Amino acid sequence: MSLLAQQLVLAVLLGGVYVAVAVGFSLVWGILNIINLSHGAFIVVGAYITWTLFGRFGIDPFLSLPLDALALFVIGYALQRGLINRVIRAPVFFTLLLTFGVNLAIVNLLLAVFTSDFRSVTPSYAGSGLTLGPVVVPYIRLAAFVIAFVVAGLLSLLLARTRVGAAIQAVASDRDAAQLVGIDLRHTYALTYGIGAACAGVAGGLLSTVQAISPTAGDPYTLQAFVIVVLGGLGSVTATVVGGLLFGFIEVFGQAAPGLGAGYANAIAFAVLVVVLVVRPQGLLGR
Repeated sequence: MSLLAQQLVLAVLLGGVYVAVAVGFSLVWGILNIINLSHGAFIVVGAYITWTLFGRFGIDPFLSLPLDALALFVIGYALQRGLINRVIRAPVFFTLLLTFGVNLAIVNLLLAVFTSDFRSVTPSYAGSGLTLGPVVVPYIRLAAFVIAFVVAGLLSLLLARTRVGAAIQAVASDRDAAQLVGIDLRHTYALTYGIGAACAGVAGGLLSTVQAISPTAGDPYTLQAFVIVVLGGLGSVTATVVGGLLFGFIEVFGQAAPGLGAGYANAIAFAVLVVVLVVRPQGLLGR
């Protein structure tokens, strides 16, 4: 029972991290109809920003998260406005190729700057946790869980309660009608992509505290984000939250099955993707 309780806690905390990983991916896919294959690279950039600030300046990794978000927002806004916007109305295959190329460019740039060595962020409280009977709740994972839900909540409020959010949702519903009522499509596209990149930067900062990072570590995060969005359903932040939490449970308990382990994480993700696409392709809460 104590082992089961510990696994339940780890599944919930891991699901929270997956919410942070997927929420920006879901926004860009849902609004711009772009399956952003550079999302994982953005996450890794955020992780390296946190690692650099911690290693060189001693800034606590959780205090560097706003800087991660700001830096990735600027990068995402500039990339969309200057490059991706040129093919925004092209078939999805073109945006897949373009974002894949952006991913390769970012990965190679990171390899040139940081080499392929694995890095990690280890603050003094890295090994500490809250003990609740037989269950240990790591402080870092608990903080990452809370921050992930704060990010998801702020994004939901932005979309539901602000003029910027109304403009973004109008563009998602009908681009031509949104333009007729005075919405600047290019700015809204870039803003949406920048917000998605900012969410990826925060996710990268959180992941740098719980996993080792390297320039080539981003592709699994893109896969996980894709599976989570398909699982929860495209169309809302709530669906992404549900998908992230459920995927955390599937991965933790799937790896605990006899004969499996951590090396089967991607295989489990693909299996979940196939099952959802066959049984309920719109996702659990998809429109």
